[in-house]
Amino acid sequence: MQKKSPPLNQKQDKILGGLFGLLIGDALGVPYEFYPPEQLPAYQDIEMQPPAGFKRTHSWVEAGTWSDDGAQALCLLDSLLCCGSFSLDDFSNRLLSWYEHGLWAVENVVFDVGIQTSSALRAYKNGYSPEICGKIRPEGKGNGALMRVLPLALWHDDKEKLVLDAHEQCLITHGHLCNQVCCALYCLVANALFEGENPKKAIQTGVDTLRQIYRNMPEYARELEWSIRPDAPWEGTGSGYVVDSLRSAFMLLEQTKNYEESVKRAVCLGNDTDTTACITGGLTGIFYGFSSIPERWISMLKEKNRAEELFQKLLCRRNMQPTQGV
Repeated sequence: MQKKSPPLNQKQDKILGGLFGLLIGDALGVPYEFYPPEQLPAYQDIEMQPPAGFKRTHSWVEAGTWSDDGAQALCLLDSLLCCGSFSLDDFSNRLLSWYEHGLWAVENVVFDVGIQTSSALRAYKNGYSPEICGKIRPEGKGNGALMRVLPLALWHDDKEKLVLDAHEQCLITHGHLCNQVCCALYCLVANALFEGENPKKAIQTGVDTLRQIYRNMPEYARELEWSIRPDAPWEGTGSGYVVDSLRSAFMLLEQTKNYEESVKRAVCLGNDTDTTACITGGLTGIFYGFSSIPERWISMLKEKNRAEELFQKLLCRRNMQPTQGV
């Protein structure tokens, strides 16, 4: 008889919930990407394996496969673990290895690369510094840096360092100030959820903390107030615009009652379904924990064991007892 693993403690549950929540949300959304909401299956039929007759966006991609969102988040976590802190050069090298060789992609196959990301990584390969590459398209405000930033929120306890690293990881592909501010706020909210706050309180804590940190950073403070509009109700449409992605995730975090509902409703918004479900699933995975994620989705996730090995290293890094398989 197989020995049953001990139950996860609260912090383990939150860390694994956030990281698996990100990957599973991403994989859930992959088959439905780019569809408008009215052309999607009904809420109850949203699964990793779509219902019969639905034409999957990437017909050759097996159910349970994470996309560029999950792969880049794993590259970030791997870089943090290998370097012991955030290194823009190391992270940029890993993103280029993902782009060219499929590092952390399922079966090393890369699909659905954003225009902003591909332009930036080609520039990096051609010798541009990573600080410049994300501004090759100066007004680029896609969600390609937001989708991958969650590992920083589970790595840091220092809020100011978390914000600065969230800014810096954007530079290689999405350097615009708007992207940096969205990533910083997302990380602060994720960190507040990890520390036990409820969704509404975590969002407000994130906003308040960021305003405090930005007191001496006027350009960033203006971007927060004018572009993100943190005092307006959190509403979004699931598009690829970074502000809308952030607002969509916060809306779903506030309005849903469990992990499954949050990511299925993210997909039901249509449009950039994998990324909306990815960034939403990271947050709700932290709040509700790994134990809340449906087993049917965990078992379908491709290369789950490979990702879990990386997650166990993070638990050890945070001085938590590694689990015995999930």
